[in-house]
Amino acid sequence: MSSAVAVSAVFVRLKLSLLRNGVRQTTGRSAAFVGSVLLSLLVGGLTLLGMVALRGAEHAVDLSVVLVALIGLGWAFLPLFVGGADETLDPGRLAMLPLSPRALLAGQLAASVVGPGPLFSLLLVSGAAVAVAESAAGWLVSVVVVPLVLLVCTTLTRAIATANARLLSSRRGRDLAILSGIVVVFGIQGLNLGLSRLSEENLDSLGSLADVLGWVPPASGITAVRAASDGSYGVALGALAVTGAALALLLGWWSRTLTRLMTAPDASTLGESGSETARSGTGRAWSRWLPEGRAGAAMERSLRYAWRDPKTKMGWVMALGMGLLFPVIWAAQGNASVYQSCWASGMLGLLMFNQFGQDYSGFWLVAGTIADRRDALAELRGRALAIALVAVPFTTVVVVLSAVLLGVPSALPDALGVALAALGALLAAGAVASARFPYSVPQDNPMKNVAPGQGSVAWVGILAGLACGAALCAPLIALTMWLHGAADGLVWTILPLGAAYGLLLAWAGLRVAARWTADRLPEILTAVSRG
Repeated sequence: MSSAVAVSAVFVRLKLSLLRNGVRQTTGRSAAFVGSVLLSLLVGGLTLLGMVALRGAEHAVDLSVVLVALIGLGWAFLPLFVGGADETLDPGRLAMLPLSPRALLAGQLAASVVGPGPLFSLLLVSGAAVAVAESAAGWLVSVVVVPLVLLVCTTLTRAIATANARLLSSRRGRDLAILSGIVVVFGIQGLNLGLSRLSEENLDSLGSLADVLGWVPPASGITAVRAASDGSYGVALGALAVTGAALALLLGWWSRTLTRLMTAPDASTLGESGSETARSGTGRAWSRWLPEGRAGAAMERSLRYAWRDPKTKMGWVMALGMGLLFPVIWAAQGNASVYQSCWASGMLGLLMFNQFGQDYSGFWLVAGTIADRRDALAELRGRALAIALVAVPFTTVVVVLSAVLLGVPSALPDALGVALAALGALLAAGAVASARFPYSVPQDNPMKNVAPGQGSVAWVGILAGLACGAALCAPLIALTMWLHGAADGLVWTILPLGAAYGLLLAWAGLRVAARWTADRLPEILTAVSRG
């Protein structure tokens, strides 16, 4: 036991040293760390005071239970985002140390309660316990529950991180972290909508949710505090037993996965040649459906970037998610319109901007094969087709669903026509902006999408492209409004007109962009190769 305590003390000092050294690297990291600590203290402190103010309120217990349940859910997702930022979270980094799994488990558990995240959680859990405790027995149980809940949360994070240690350090793991971002966005928006509903209506519906979550760890700890305050000591012991059993099970799972990780060989590289052959065969199978020539090659390259490159994948995921999320949010808020589904085509159309910057310094390989405007046109056409291959069916699905869910199927033709025209306009504007306002996307910094000194170029290109896209769509929008007022029976013609108009805009924009691309290859290569 003394060795475990000594190892825990070493791990705590290691975690503090890692935090201190990370802060000292750059001014930006120092400011970010200090800001995160201050934000944790501010938000956590205000939440603590708010929960104290709710003591004795009708729904204080229900809010406390739901709050702790959300904290536990957040800690469950934590490994997906901090697996590469906290060196003590990945046991693979500590494999060469002469430590037994039990000592390593104790050290990692001690390190897990150090940092802004645990401090923030401690304040929130303390506030939830204070809001519920109303007697001496309740206060006594809360003294046990607060650290117990924090240990359940941190142990959950460590167990999940250990079970997925090799995945989180691989490319697929990083892709999982990127893709999970959209899940978090949906979750935050859903929580926001739920809270707004609760603020508008009464909180009685919260009680049924709290009754269920009250027996799910770690929220079961708050149930123990409430039961002890009410004098139901049997229920309090039962809820405490549930929370303690959850901690014991998590520790057991963590210990087994940690032992297996430290002793079993890494099977991620076994059978690699066969898997690579299967993957390459699959890739050749779907690529047969793409056009021939340079346009097909550029289209395949763009689709592979969207699947493999983390930053490109993030752009695609956010575009698809936001294109679907915005109409849903407005519908839930009672401000729904079928035309808001045009966000789907708008968000995907923005992917056409800065096409050459996504290649970084590798653009010289593309530039070396562009001999004239015809080659440039084929290159841009392939990149636009890659976006349209996803954007057209996705936009169609979003518009159809919006029209059906809102009960206005008659508005489907004109809404879809305007959405397709907007897509074509943004593809045209994005192609021109890629040739006229290229900028570099740093590959060594996951938090930056624009190289230093090029921020104004990026903003000018995007804002000018959006303005041009809106201006290009203005005639069709005006025609749609006129038909609704003067000839409602002909509104359906907006669908074929919008599709044809969008195709015409994309064709014209690509030809203009191809001319500028062929004439400005050296300037584009210099702009996209900056660090």
